[in-house]
Formats: sequence, C-alpha cells, structure tokens
Amino acid sequence: MHTGSELLKNNFRMERLPHIWCPGCGHGILMKAVAQAIDNCNLDKKKVCVISGIGCSSRAPGYMDFNTLHTTHGRALAFATGVKLANPELKVIVITGDGDCTAIGGNHLIHSARRNIDITTIVFNNNIYGMTGGQYSPTTPTAEFGTTAPFGNIEKAFDVCKLAAGAGATYVARGTAYHTTQLIKLIESAIENKGFSLVDAISTCPTYYGRKNKKGSAVDMMKYLKDFAVDAKVAEKLPKEKLDGKFLIGEFKKTTEPEYTEEYMKIIEMVRESK
Repeated sequence: MHTGSELLKNNFRMERLPHIWCPGCGHGILMKAVAQAIDNCNLDKKKVCVISGIGCSSRAPGYMDFNTLHTTHGRALAFATGVKLANPELKVIVITGDGDCTAIGGNHLIHSARRNIDITTIVFNNNIYGMTGGQYSPTTPTAEFGTTAPFGNIEKAFDVCKLAAGAGATYVARGTAYHTTQLIKLIESAIENKGFSLVDAISTCPTYYGRKNKKGSAVDMMKYLKDFAVDAKVAEKLPKEKLDGKFLIGEFKKTTEPEYTEEYMKIIEMVRESK
C-alpha cells in the first residue's frame, strides 16, 4: 500500500498535475480517495480501467495513471459495459458526476444496476453542473438556486443511493469529501463487490453551488459535511427529530446476485457446446 508522495507517483500522471479544479472544490479529495482505494486493493494497474463521461468529475481519469477513457456526456456506463464485456478480467471503475450520471446518463445507470454488471461507479456529487455554468442538476435540493433556476428549483432531488438500490445494484454506499477514511473503505468494498456497485461521494462546489446558495466559504461547506452527515448505523439508534436536516452516509445495501458478464459467458459456452 502506498501513501503520500508514493501514492501520487504510482497512481497519477504527474506531468498533468496540478489539476484544474477550482480552489475549495472537493473533487481532488475524492479523486485521491479513489486512487487510494485502488491501491489498497492491490489491483494490477494493467487490469484497471477508469472511465468517465463529461463534467468536472470526468476530468479525473486524465490525471490517473491507469487504462482510462474520457467518453461522451452521460455515456460512461455504456462505454464501461462494452469494456467489461470485451474483457471481463478488467476491474472497471466509472467516475461520473451527479448530472452526467442521473440526468443524460440516468437510463444507463438504472440498466447497469439492473443487469448487476461488475462495474464500480463513483458519483462525484456536488449538487450542480459545475463545468458548464452552474445549472441545477437532478440532485440540487428543492428551492435552491442555479443559473437555470434563478427563482429556486421546484423539482424534488434524486436520492442517488435509493435510485441505484431500487434499480438492482448489489452494493450501495455514500461518503463525503470530509469523511475521507470512511470513503476510502467504502470505495474498497465497492471495488471488491462482484456486481454493480455505486458510491455516492458528496463533494463541495463553492464556485457555483456555494456562491449561488450563500453556503459561505469552501471551509464552511466542508464543515457542513462534518456537522450534517450521520452514519447510517448511528442513525438507527437516534430519534427522528435528531435526524431533521441531516443526511446519511455509510453502507446502505450489500447483497449477492448473479453477475452479468459471468452469466453472459455461460450463454456463450452453451452455444459453443451445442455446435
């Protein structure tokens, strides 16, 4: 296991650093957490493929020293499905944003989860479209503001974890850019799960989401994650009023179901044997 500068040298394209994310953005923390989790799992780098779509989060694979694909908007999971089917031995990891994954890519998300294909999806969730100008996304809370919601968002926000769990994902968890030690462990568990895994990684966007919604400084936004996140196991023991205004982190679902590429290979073998 590598840490510190060794983690960077072994898992990042050093010539491409520093990254382009805004000061105070949580995405750099999340990217390092993904790299640390991969490193902790002792995966062969040549058998890891990191795939992204379009958005702030989707710039991450450009910095990460693995097999990487930067694909089209919302299609990361479609590309990842093709990669996994073409070479089931690869550990396929998707880094995506809340808009990329649950808006234009929402259909790919629910069907990837439904198939239970062995792909690990990390959602860098900052509640906004950051790269393209601060439009509200499917995870922007009701009544909060974006450039496309100047009078407040009237829509209900997706709970990404409930969406993935309901669609059939066999591992579902949520962490934050503040709770990094826990987040790394959640990503490790997601990688080790044989099936479709999703980790909703709550990030901070002081440039657009924070500024539009008067959330204070980047430090204030990080402090919010510290003060308002409650571990799901702890929440089970708390009265309902203690959870008002809070959000849950931790593991929400961990089950075992047949994995898609293995089932697909059984069909191929059956057809071969019948000839």
